[in-house]
Amino acid sequence: MYNYLKRLKELRKESGLSQQQVAEILHVTQSTYSKYESGVSLIKVDQVIKLAEFYNVCMDYIGGFTDKKVNFINEN
Repeated sequence: MYNYLKRLKELRKESGLSQQQVAEILHVTQSTYSKYESGVSLIKVDQVIKLAEFYNVCMDYIGGFTDKKVNFINEN
């Protein structure tokens, strides 16, 4: 169930970003983002969408439902 915790950290590190930098993308504090990665707080769906778009991966990848980094598709 908590595969997304691993993916959040993995994607951030692969991109060479700090927690502070990702927090700024999501418009939250570094402390809040740290709680997302550690599972203390649940990340909101709209924030997962932002990260999927930013990292250009599908939400299923972030959620740990697939290991394929399918590109994010925004049809709007």
